[in-house]
Amino acid sequence: MEQKDPLAPKSLTFSQKFGLALGPSVGILFMLFLDLDPARPAVTATAAAALWMAIWWITEALPLAATALLPMALFPLLGIMDGKIVAPYYFNEVIFLFLGGFLVALAMERWDLHKRIALRILLWFGIRPRAILMGFMAATAFISMWISNTATAMMMIPIAMAIVWKLEESLGTENVRRYAVSIFLAIAYSASIGGVATLVGTPPNPALVKIFAIQFPQAPDITFSAWFAFAFPVCLIFLIIAWALLSLMFPPPPKEVFNIDVRIFEKQYRELGRMSFEEWVVMIDFAALALLWLLREEFSIGSFTFPGWGRLFPYPEYLNDGVVAISLALLLFLVPARRAGAARILNWETAEKLPWGIVILFGGGFALAGAFKDSGLSAWVGAQLQGVSALPPLLIVLAICLVITFLTELTSNTATAQILLPILASLSVAIQVNPLLLMIPGAISCSCAFMLPVATPPNAIIFGAGRLQVSDMARAGFILNLIGAVLITAAVFVWGTVVFGIEPGQMPGWAR
Repeated sequence: MEQKDPLAPKSLTFSQKFGLALGPSVGILFMLFLDLDPARPAVTATAAAALWMAIWWITEALPLAATALLPMALFPLLGIMDGKIVAPYYFNEVIFLFLGGFLVALAMERWDLHKRIALRILLWFGIRPRAILMGFMAATAFISMWISNTATAMMMIPIAMAIVWKLEESLGTENVRRYAVSIFLAIAYSASIGGVATLVGTPPNPALVKIFAIQFPQAPDITFSAWFAFAFPVCLIFLIIAWALLSLMFPPPPKEVFNIDVRIFEKQYRELGRMSFEEWVVMIDFAALALLWLLREEFSIGSFTFPGWGRLFPYPEYLNDGVVAISLALLLFLVPARRAGAARILNWETAEKLPWGIVILFGGGFALAGAFKDSGLSAWVGAQLQGVSALPPLLIVLAICLVITFLTELTSNTATAQILLPILASLSVAIQVNPLLLMIPGAISCSCAFMLPVATPPNAIIFGAGRLQVSDMARAGFILNLIGAVLITAAVFVWGTVVFGIEPGQMPGWAR
């Protein structure tokens, strides 16, 4: 979950008031009555600060981004970390990766390119009931790989409503209700699933990249191309499973009575007009960004090895995905627009829509991960988790997926990732397995909450359309949560060994 319903009441709820008092109280009492490591006071102080932040994040006693600023105040005051060391965690290469990708996404929204892509995909899939459902899922998932899942869901709602209204005119509201539920759920679920495929698609993914780098500085980077190679096939399989599940649980009207005109899609597409100069520029920039991300590092296909374009530069090690993202985003500020009243393809008024709250939330989580490592809390947690090594790694990973999937139904997915990923890093060291074996499933599971309207913004948006009941979402979402946990577990054991070189029974040298 990224945020609560923006239309919710602004006054504090009981749980928020309770959390506001509970957070500092638990932190202070923890420091007064416990001493985790007498030789290193920073271990206890870090644990106390982490509990304080976790309580405020879970209860949303303060805005999530406000809580994320606590390390800047608490860590220097408690002797955990110098303020000069804490500050850089709030702005780093992963933050720039997120910002650059989001700027290009904002340019797509500004010129309605995302709508054109969505409608074109729907036209490709045809007008059979289940084909329309798959079209919605493919369009939503693809767009959600690159722009916010909230914006994606908002964009797809009017298209879905047009289809549903047309069906209700022909077949009657009651005959269409179950099929309408499947369409709206398809949008919500696909927005979450699609975001997993890229490092910019959903906040837990870049959080994983930076926390992994903080905990294991000698490890090879998780690049955009490596993540895409791993996550995209998983998302594709998950989408097909979700499509099959929704088709079975909410079947469409019989073929002989199903009546919809492809001209609905064509009319909406025609209303966009011909592709403008601005759309072409954004499309080319977007395609170049994706290709440069995917082709920066060396990769092999059979006997052919592509060296990666980064090697064309004298210092390829200086380049990263954040450099690419900002470079391509800056180009959009330079290219003049031809439409009246618009000076450039991307202007700062559009850029001001950047989700700065998420950026600060990232920073707070990265600072917390750094404190876990520097204070020695990671080593302490790892020592306490030694007993888990008796369990099979497969069972441990499945349990992690299930716990995080159902936990994030009620908590922010970004905050959940920031709290749990450092703990999973410690656990991996304690049980002597590759950290990616636990951290990748943990990060992906943060984005797989399908049961409740409050779990993710797409769920809330779809529920707000008034076309389904909580029970509809809960029944389908519960099954999808379970399937997702099994799929993610299987993926990391099977495909993770190929892409990331994960050997379940071995601890890589860089993690020792």
